[in-house]
Amino acid sequence: MEKFYQSVLTYHFNLSPDIKLPKGVEWLIPYSEQETRDCMTAFYNKFYDDQRKRTFILGINPGRLGAGLTGVPFTDPICLEELGIENSFPKKHELSSIFIHEMISACGGAQSFFQQYYITSLSPLGFVKDGKNYNYYDDAVLSKIIRPFIIETIEAQLKFGCDQSKVYCLGQGKNFDYLNKLNAEYRWWERVIPLPHPRWIMQYRRKRKEEFLALYKESLS
Repeated sequence: MEKFYQSVLTYHFNLSPDIKLPKGVEWLIPYSEQETRDCMTAFYNKFYDDQRKRTFILGINPGRLGAGLTGVPFTDPICLEELGIENSFPKKHELSSIFIHEMISACGGAQSFFQQYYITSLSPLGFVKDGKNYNYYDDAVLSKIIRPFIIETIEAQLKFGCDQSKVYCLGQGKNFDYLNKLNAEYRWWERVIPLPHPRWIMQYRRKRKEEFLALYKESLS
């Protein structure tokens, strides 16, 4: 039986969906970059070198300054170095990454957290339109086109080792609605628990960040 990190890397490094996206929308696929692959290998080898089952936390889809660059969900180049993984990516912070890594620290630190949780997204590949991040649900046609891909990728990742009693969804609006409907149909998890999205917190409720960190800690504990 493969270890968790081996399953993660094999799956992601072989992602190459043959799906024609709506006009103006492009895939964000970072895995062809050697440094991205090296960073992912170092990260998952460090924290997922076992066969434990983990509780999944699902975001929307990767962005250009986080997983769309480093390959590690909600982890920008600065946070990656703080985890002990050096990289030559431009040292820019990404808002969601800041919150997630403060939350991980509040929950006991990276070693403990990643033994219990696996962070990914409904779509493990991101999207770009006009040079900017684009969410799968921003376009009804896009969300319909990639539905089979999302189903396929969730079912593939469940095999890594998943606690199917519950899943956490980052985003209490469209992302939660989409996942909740899919889960009602496919019954992957017994419960889907929504949490406010880190980007929304940092962009619109930053003065209440400590309150939301406490909310995450209480929910995840």
